[in-house]
Amino acid sequence: MKQPLFFTKTVKILVLFLLFSCSIIAQNVPILKIADLEKRIKNDSDTTYIVNFWATWCAPCVKELPDFDSISKVYANKKIKVLLVTMDFKEEVKTKVAPFIKSKNIFSEVVLLDEVNGNYFIPKISDAWSGALPATLIINQKKKINHFFEKKLTFEFLKSEIELTDK
Repeated sequence: MKQPLFFTKTVKILVLFLLFSCSIIAQNVPILKIADLEKRIKNDSDTTYIVNFWATWCAPCVKELPDFDSISKVYANKKIKVLLVTMDFKEEVKTKVAPFIKSKNIFSEVVLLDEVNGNYFIPKISDAWSGALPATLIINQKKKINHFFEKKLTFEFLKSEIELTDK
């Protein structure tokens, strides 16, 4: 049975809309330079930022992402902001990073740090950072909180750090 022309055109438009929507989703990972990231997290607000540096190719990083996502959800109504900073290549934002985020149902905000000179950007995050992943910075300029961890973290550990900084 042949479909009416109207039905065929509607299906084509719907397919094009879905393809276009997927490309918009892929563009939802902002690409930042270190100066942009510093402005975002090193400010005078009373928000505590939990900034996790990770990559799609880093197994321990991927394993800890659900814990960061849980923290993001549990503290959604507090002045706690989880920011997941991927160290993947910017050329892979649409083909690798965005599909990865979607497939893992990541709730937290994700940005890509577009820097290649570790000698330049790593000390801007922490003098304690060797450049290894995963790495996490917990920072609140107003409260003078600046804790850095170069290891895989758990929900329980993050929660205890938040409770310490919330006093």
